[in-house]
Amino acid sequence: MTESLVLDPYAMWRDALTEVDTAFASPPALDRPVWGCTHCTPESELRLLGGDPAQVSDDLLGHFMREVASHWAEDQYPVLWRRFIPRALRMWGPDGDDTDPSYEVGRLGAGGARFADWPVAERVAVERAFRALLTVAVTSGRPHEWCTELIEGIAQATGTLDPWLDHIVGLAGPEADAGVVRLATGWAVELLWGEMEFTWWYDGDPQLIARWLPALRPRIEAFAARHPRCKNASDALIGLDALEAGARSPWLYPYHEGAVQVPLARNAAQASGATVK
Repeated sequence: MTESLVLDPYAMWRDALTEVDTAFASPPALDRPVWGCTHCTPESELRLLGGDPAQVSDDLLGHFMREVASHWAEDQYPVLWRRFIPRALRMWGPDGDDTDPSYEVGRLGAGGARFADWPVAERVAVERAFRALLTVAVTSGRPHEWCTELIEGIAQATGTLDPWLDHIVGLAGPEADAGVVRLATGWAVELLWGEMEFTWWYDGDPQLIARWLPALRPRIEAFAARHPRCKNASDALIGLDALEAGARSPWLYPYHEGAVQVPLARNAAQASGATVK
């Protein structure tokens, strides 16, 4: 459901974590010792993973979260994730370790922890936390690449992108407006350069983003009218024009590392017919 959110994003995040802690207050039990690939995870660490979740070190938890699902017993893998998800969410959050969330959050997908099969109360709590994470990412000035990684991981975990794009549309307030403009600019440039891709969401289609972006035009135009000197807003509109026309990118592509890339603002002016000095 799309909401109009003008709340403090960090308060939303704290409230979401409280709900997660309540939903997972009694961690699900394992019916036998943890089985895992002992080439990657020593027996001593497997025993720790099967014990009190609070006693597992951050390093060991991070190892578990990054290890491929096939290195764990298929029936135990979702249970282990349910035992550790309150801590995992905190590691992905604003006070976490800035890891790439697309890789780890994606472990919750159909080929891994099967998040869609978790109890309803647990799914509702985790999805609320995902919405709060997206809100913080979009409104806090994070680079669009980080937002892409986050939304990719969430889409992989839940099997769909649409509700998360709807959530972004529903964010309100000046910080959200600026964040949406940043996203639109970054995603338009990547699409026009042919670089928009989902690394870990194997079923993901970047064209979902391309079809979604034009709906942002009125919001971006309103932002550009309020901030006529904002190059992100002007670049976003130029990018949308090119995408909708099926045109080539108005911006030069940095063909190799170290190449001089013409700044977006300069290209935006050229594309709009303005004189560039």
